[in-house]
Amino acid sequence: MDNRVIYLKNGKDVYGKKTELFIYGEKIYQIKEEIKSSDVDNLKKDVGIQTIRIIDLKENTVMPGVIDIHTHMREPGITYKEDFETGSRACAKGGITTFFDMPNTLPPTTSLNELILKKEAAKRKAIVNYGFHFGGSNKNNINEIKQVLKNKEANTVKIFMNVTTGEMLIENEKILKEIFKNSKLILVHAENEMIDQALFLNEKYGNGLYICHIPSKEELIKVIKGKKDKKINNYKHPVYVEVTPHHLFLNEKIRESSERNKLLLRMKPELRTSIDNEFLWEALNKGEIDTIGTDHAPHLINEKLEKVTFGMPGVETSLGLMLNAFNEGKIKLEKIQELMCENPAKIMKIKERGFLKEGYYADIIVVDLTKKWKVTNKELESKCRWSPYENWELQGKNILTIVNGKIVYENGKIQENIKNGKEIEFYE
Repeated sequence: MDNRVIYLKNGKDVYGKKTELFIYGEKIYQIKEEIKSSDVDNLKKDVGIQTIRIIDLKENTVMPGVIDIHTHMREPGITYKEDFETGSRACAKGGITTFFDMPNTLPPTTSLNELILKKEAAKRKAIVNYGFHFGGSNKNNINEIKQVLKNKEANTVKIFMNVTTGEMLIENEKILKEIFKNSKLILVHAENEMIDQALFLNEKYGNGLYICHIPSKEELIKVIKGKKDKKINNYKHPVYVEVTPHHLFLNEKIRESSERNKLLLRMKPELRTSIDNEFLWEALNKGEIDTIGTDHAPHLINEKLEKVTFGMPGVETSLGLMLNAFNEGKIKLEKIQELMCENPAKIMKIKERGFLKEGYYADIIVVDLTKKWKVTNKELESKCRWSPYENWELQGKNILTIVNGKIVYENGKIQENIKNGKEIEFYE
């Protein structure tokens, strides 16, 4: 451990309580309502250091870094759209300190060897922390799944039960049963009746189900019903559900409002109605949704405008959109922290991240709830350089990102030459 010490003073937590923190090396050394000069002197003696970087947060809000369970960073094979460096820079700017990458790359992450190669690339390039979901295959890669989980190279398997490309669409019921039997937490892309099948397979054979990007009232009602049934959702095979910012903030009416939007605002699952938006928000505030994942899936804008291409970027704007919703009275700050930081850490069983706690990694963000800003394509860090929220005016912005005790984003700028991301560890 090096002798780097950062003192964050005059901060507030999401409950409005004064919060000050000492960061020593990679970890949070001390959290107090107020750190006095005698505490500073004691810390200097404890760690044998003379100089401390003091950052006055000016009563801005300090939070754990966001953990995004659902991203497509396009590496390997499609890196002209995004890669681990550009994607992680976009994360850092947006307040995300850990991302999980999905397996539908070229080639897909359906073998241990492909997973290892992906990890090596992320280790070289990422400025925030990273984890990976392993992929189930219609070629039946059960032995690879067993090996990956046994070696703790990943603790989740992603399967596609609806339309996708290549070997990742699994329609064979025998293979699905085997994957559910031999996996821990399974993430599914499941729409409509496939949601019923996923719930059934998890109840009969599985060890945990995470339903990605629910878009509609009708589909969410199915999931809520399952979550409330103790036979379907219990300690042995829990059920979790995710919603994306685009299914909260966008809808068919916005998509159909211009020829440009008709092409840009396309993803799977597709956008639904404003009634669906409202139902998702209600469920979010009732605690019936567990996480917000971006489904960050960038394509270059010329690809999007040339023909219908599914997927949109999202990591740079997800927290800003939610902070703006807080300012509009649609959600509480503590609920944002629960959905975007705490629950992802608990569901994924991530070791020492997701909370502001002494001894935890110093993955910390500071947000200015009063800051007004406009989403501007040319200022984005993502390689695709466009956003579905271009020209949206928001209030509430991430202004400081600390990853493993190092500042990676400050004063509107990424700190260059800091490849500070680490592969996350699991506590079981």
